[in-house]
Amino acid sequence: MPPWRYLGLEIGKQAIVPQKLEIKAKIQTLADVHQLCGALNWVRPWLGLTTEDLAPLFNLLKGGEELSSPRELTPEAKEALEKVQHLISTRQAHRCDPDLPFKFIIMGKLPHLHGVIFQWRNNIKKDQGREDPLLIIEWVFLSHQRSKSMTRPQELVAELIRKARVRIRELAGCDFECIHIPIGLRSGQITKAMLEHLLQENEALQFALDSFTGQISIHRPMKIFNQDAKFTLNLKDVQSRRPLEALTVFTDASGKSHKSVMTWKDPQTQQWEADVAEVEGSPQAKEEEEMAFTVLKKVKQNHILYFTKEELNKPENLFMQKVM
Repeated sequence: MPPWRYLGLEIGKQAIVPQKLEIKAKIQTLADVHQLCGALNWVRPWLGLTTEDLAPLFNLLKGGEELSSPRELTPEAKEALEKVQHLISTRQAHRCDPDLPFKFIIMGKLPHLHGVIFQWRNNIKKDQGREDPLLIIEWVFLSHQRSKSMTRPQELVAELIRKARVRIRELAGCDFECIHIPIGLRSGQITKAMLEHLLQENEALQFALDSFTGQISIHRPMKIFNQDAKFTLNLKDVQSRRPLEALTVFTDASGKSHKSVMTWKDPQTQQWEADVAEVEGSPQAKEEEEMAFTVLKKVKQNHILYFTKEELNKPENLFMQKVM
């Protein structure tokens, strides 16, 4: 008779939860943080602990690399732990219904997107009886530390879809009937034509959806998820494809010397000005930082820099990875 205990999970007639999990709140060293984050990473798929929820705890991994390096919980980390303990006691995943198709929805706010693998029982109404028509099978998350120094929103979406399709094949040996990508625009609602354009223009999305024969929807399914299910993209291109009658700025950076430089000709004095700084991390990210955070950021300008074609296409929509 249920519940059954298997591989650290407690499997009931309908629900799946991790077996009793004790949160070690006494943090003194980096080793303690590794142990805590490892345990939380393991239960995330069943409890929906988002990367945004756990970010204050993941941030404790930064700094000294020795496992004996001292650590202590910040106020933000303590707040995150309290939220985690609440979710552990209130959330659960469900056993799948073999007669229902699987669906996937992308949720959250950029850049902290996540997804949910779910099923929906049309013959059950939420206000009738005890059973919920929504069956949450697992949550799917992106890594806290991205592999690229700069990432476009479409690439985050593609990575979630790729991970979810791999996971559903492992769980059920099939693909999704529908993938919901409820995108909103700052200028209004996205259309099907806009979504098709995004798919045609982005290689990462094309690979993630390779051989997918199901449906792609831009709407939240049957209003079963709240407003947080919709994330916003800014598709307005702030770049001019023609040179402007404006200041021209040159930037470059070297990963070897860890130096970043930008130079421009002052329109008032007609003298060349330059700014050189010692930097850490990706040269491309540093060039982007120069463009975004210098005193020239509010000035109309022609910006000459060295990026790959994909990065140069829409740098204003890129998310830059913080240096650990």
